[in-house]
Amino acid sequence: MPGDDGTRDEAWPRLDVGGAAETRRTLLLWAQIVGKTRLALAPMLNHWWQVPLYVSARGLTTSKIPYGDRAFDVELDLLAHKLVLRTSAGRLDSIDLREQLLPDFYRGYLDRLAGLGIAVSIHPFAVEQTDSIRFDRDALSCRYDPDWATRFFRALLQADRLLDEFRGAFIGKASPVHFFWGAFDLAVTRFSGRRAPRHPGGFPHVADRVMQEAYSHEVSSAGFWPGDDRFGEAAFYAYAYPEPEGFAKAAVQPAAARYDPQLGEFILPYAAVRRAADPAADVRAFLATTYAATADLAGWNRAELERDVVYGNDRTIQEAPP
Repeated sequence: MPGDDGTRDEAWPRLDVGGAAETRRTLLLWAQIVGKTRLALAPMLNHWWQVPLYVSARGLTTSKIPYGDRAFDVELDLLAHKLVLRTSAGRLDSIDLREQLLPDFYRGYLDRLAGLGIAVSIHPFAVEQTDSIRFDRDALSCRYDPDWATRFFRALLQADRLLDEFRGAFIGKASPVHFFWGAFDLAVTRFSGRRAPRHPGGFPHVADRVMQEAYSHEVSSAGFWPGDDRFGEAAFYAYAYPEPEGFAKAAVQPAAARYDPQLGEFILPYAAVRRAADPAADVRAFLATTYAATADLAGWNRAELERDVVYGNDRTIQEAPP
């Protein structure tokens, strides 16, 4: 449904088209292989913040990864449909993103890294998936629809800018807006500053200590993801850990938002967002009201954690006298 300027479909494209499920699964597996490279080489940060990917101007990137006295980065370019590897020594290589067997992609990727002088050993198993998938042995067919991949990227751009904006209204501890390749979601997390009960873990093919580190403190988390086998459509989501009493019945906006008891979180379907008169306003309302439900019900000190003014692109900051 194009807007008055004809750009709605480009900015908020349909995602329920083409090879959505197959390409989503393929990109998840490829992103896990790339992300595990960062996990293997980057220094540890709190809550595993050294491992996610980030939305770039062309797709998803590792950002800079240290390697001895050098550095490199890896980008899934969802416009040119290439995996691009760049080093601080000025070397460059790439792999075409196309249909292929999973072990072929895995070996080709490691071979390209080796050709750039980068040796890395990663645990070759997919995480947070109910199936046991081994990258180097399971001859899964990785199907790839370039059109859907680009659509997904354009949706990520919108989600990323709105989550960045949302993060800017918080002066307490908050995560970057980053893309977790385990669940294949873009997320931002706000913290109350208080310790949380020990997380029970239980995620498939993930050590409990990983989740216990990730959820060591109380959080209100929100994000966007293209869905999975439990929820087969793209959506914005929001949850709290620990979930305060009454959270599931909280009044949130917009009207299309609902609490999903199976997922344990609020859901705002992407399809409803792109049909809205003002998609960005609906996402902003969802982020604000789900956070308020968490903070109010859990008794967060909101006066100490939030700012009244979000400066954004305010030129007066740049022009202020020294």
